[in-house]
Amino acid sequence: MSRILITGASGNVGKYVAAYALKNGQGITVAGTHTETLTEMFGNTAKIVYLDFTDPATFKPALENADRVFIIRPPHLGKPENLKPFVEALKEHGSIRLVSFLSLLGVEKNPVPPHHRIEKYIEQAGLPYCHIRPSFFMQNISGVHAFEIKHFNRVVVPVKNALTSFIDTEDIGEITAKVLSEPELHQNRAYSITGPDAIDYWRVAKILSEELGIEIIYTNPAPAFTKKYWTHVRGMDKKYCTVMSMLYMMTRFGAAKNVTADFEQVMGKKPQTFQQFVKKNIACWK
Repeated sequence: MSRILITGASGNVGKYVAAYALKNGQGITVAGTHTETLTEMFGNTAKIVYLDFTDPATFKPALENADRVFIIRPPHLGKPENLKPFVEALKEHGSIRLVSFLSLLGVEKNPVPPHHRIEKYIEQAGLPYCHIRPSFFMQNISGVHAFEIKHFNRVVVPVKNALTSFIDTEDIGEITAKVLSEPELHQNRAYSITGPDAIDYWRVAKILSEELGIEIIYTNPAPAFTKKYWTHVRGMDKKYCTVMSMLYMMTRFGAAKNVTADFEQVMGKKPQTFQQFVKKNIACWK
């Protein structure tokens, strides 16, 4: 039986790719370094395998019977060349019908993020591909930035008045699962997916205020202050903070403001709004 190999299946996007692939009637293999977590999440609905992108010995068992692959770059692997051996293994596998890589909005014109070179590795390997290029995740607000909202009624993001076309990771997972479920229809394409509109963080704070029933303030912090706050006060990983700072700097210069119709064209419906997202995730900030 042909299968979809889903890497990062316990994460914000991967779990939805897996859920919607199962809904589409696909056989799936979920892979990662924490197989206990995957077992708890998927039980007997999926084949569960150990996969470490830094250990080529784990590639062949993970790829058994797989003819489609979803790749998400683990945050701790900052160098694009870390994923090159896995891409080469896909080429050697010889029966891959589609590789779908979770990339980044606008990365085709921006060689700085590692996603740019990873896309090139996949293309240069001659693999049939469909890059998924989402804008910023709505889940950043319910995840890494939820602490300040929950405890201090503040949004701490250093982008000034810049607009962001937020996308719900559930929508990312749903479109990716569709692409992988009908691979021949999406070969050698790239979909730039965003929410239905672009909003600034003043609007983010206003929507949170309305739904939570308390005043949430956007603090509009300086980038240098924010990075120090994340590392020295929050105690977050320095490499992660550096990447996050770089992405928000790009946002300040307008990299996340574009709104596309790709999601609607592929799915036949509009993506979820930020307000819908807040309503269904209200418990994250309580």
